[in-house]
Amino acid sequence: MRISSAGRALLFALAGIVVLCGVAPAAADPVEAEPAPAADPSVLPGANDWGCKPSAVHPRPVVLVHGTWTGMLGTWKDLAPALTAEGYCVFALNYGQAAGMSEGNLMRMFGGADIAESAQQLAGFVDQVRAVTGAPQVDMIGHSLGGTVSRQYLRFEGGADRTNPALNKVHSLVTLGATNHGTSFGDVQSLGAIAQALGVPVTTLAGVAVGPSYIQQMVGSPFLQVLNAGGDTDPGIEYTVVASRSDTVSTPPENTFLTAGPGAIVHNIWLQDGCDTNTAEHNQLTTDPRAVYIIQRALDSTYGDRNPAPC
Repeated sequence: MRISSAGRALLFALAGIVVLCGVAPAAADPVEAEPAPAADPSVLPGANDWGCKPSAVHPRPVVLVHGTWTGMLGTWKDLAPALTAEGYCVFALNYGQAAGMSEGNLMRMFGGADIAESAQQLAGFVDQVRAVTGAPQVDMIGHSLGGTVSRQYLRFEGGADRTNPALNKVHSLVTLGATNHGTSFGDVQSLGAIAQALGVPVTTLAGVAVGPSYIQQMVGSPFLQVLNAGGDTDPGIEYTVVASRSDTVSTPPENTFLTAGPGAIVHNIWLQDGCDTNTAEHNQLTTDPRAVYIIQRALDSTYGDRNPAPC
């Protein structure tokens, strides 16, 4: 999720009005210099080498799952090369761009589509990774919405087998500022509730403009009630859940923490544990050196023996 204030969220809602009314924004004034070409969002350095074969040291491929309104390039440009340098086979996808009048997301934002649909995309991608690499299981890292999509995949799209965990397609899941138990998006949810009470259909407009996943991630949403109804975890999965006290997007940040159910292991970690001066916020959880260290240790318990923890 790339959002910094209530104002930006309301801007997306207003964009829904623009889309519905068919009003195109005015063209910008011409400038003398040509803008630099945009990076190809379908290419992520360090990821998606389909000839990569997992090693005995790192036998499981790592699948990276981005959050709302940003693709794999904007999220994983630092982490993917760092994991590749450690010898992992790294894979990432862009998902959740489906759009239409019936389902919303008319701005075609990555991660904007219905979370269940995104989890189905993730399921197909994981099966492709497993088939190409020959690995029976993968490890997953999800940022923000990516953690919630990953849990939806585990619970409802075949990622985990609750009756026979030996058949799980995922070994470990690392989530970073994930909206596991919902978020108020800072003060956006309360402001939206006020607007709704005054007759402004903010929820509807936001869904039309940027997709249903935005609303599905809010505290108390029907989607999250279903996702968490059977407990936070699935048997046989090891979860590492990272939160930052400076997070102003996935709020309150402790909502991300999970409670271990039968057969699961959960490590709930504050980024500031052992480093109270760390101020990394939501969008920095994929690049902050201490967060990257926690990720590396979650994937390989011996990583900390070779590398000191940064602060």
